[in-house]
Order: sequence, then structure tokens, then C-alpha cells
Amino acid sequence: QEFYAERGFQNEPQRCKACRDARKNAARGPREYFTAVCAACGGEARVPFEPRSDRPVYCSECFAKMREEQR
Repeated sequence: QEFYAERGFQNEPQRCKACRDARKNAARGPREYFTAVCAACGGEARVPFEPRSDRPVYCSECFAKMREEQR
């Protein structure tokens, strides 16, 4: 409720944060994951999209390293 008070909202929230998140996720449906081979280390990568052969796929660790190098 502090969040709403800080932003000056007039109405009280109807749902708590956990219930709002659960409601949003229920409407979205379950997420399907695909297994791919990481282009950098060769390890297994689980991704929420279907990998294509023309684009590299990275595991979480290699992807995080690449993002840090870009900054």
C-alpha cells in the first residue's frame, strides 16, 4: 500500500501483489520451454522460444557475460 500512497492513487488496491501476479500469469497460460545448445560454451540452454538455425542461442551464464561486455 506504500507503493500506492507514494504515487498518489486515491483508491485502495483490491488485490495484494501476489494475487495480482497470479492473476496476470493465469491469463497468459503456461510457458513452453525448448532445449538448445549454447553457441558459446556448448552447454544446454532452456529458452522460452523455439530456436532457429540462423540465430545463435546462449545459456543464461553466457548471455549475462555478453551483456556485461556490451556495457
